[in-house]
Amino acid sequence: MTDIAQDEERRARIAQQMREKTGIDEPMIERLVRTFYARIRSDELLGPIFESRNQDWEPHLQRMCAFWSSVVLSTGLYRGQPMRMHLPLPVDAAHFDRWLKVFEQTARDLFDEAIAQYFIEPARRIATSIEVGIASSHGVLLGRGERFDRTALDGT
Repeated sequence: MTDIAQDEERRARIAQQMREKTGIDEPMIERLVRTFYARIRSDELLGPIFESRNQDWEPHLQRMCAFWSSVVLSTGLYRGQPMRMHLPLPVDAAHFDRWLKVFEQTARDLFDEAIAQYFIEPARRIATSIEVGIASSHGVLLGRGERFDRTALDGT
């Protein structure tokens, strides 16, 4: 057996263990992703940002299903660079707060609290990481507990 085949077999085993441990499967992930992005698209603050960058939503939704499958189930389906994709976005702490609020509410609306937490905890870490990365790309180094305020950059 080749190293690649062994790695794929190992990853499949880990993903199955995660499905059993969490009770989460791919249809649940897809339901979360589709419900969340439907809400985001109609959100007054976030909707225009997403709509300006996504003319064809289906590929984005499929990427996000692969992303969350990789995050929650360790499937390795997502092959991308989320930080690079987010750096050019005109967002700051207020946007991340809204994103998390909508995401957390969606997870809680769809699943019991234990399952929702499997999505919410990494979402919080991811949001913080991307916010710090965006701030850094603007020359702003955030300390612990500090938030990025885009308007402080140039008054916009």
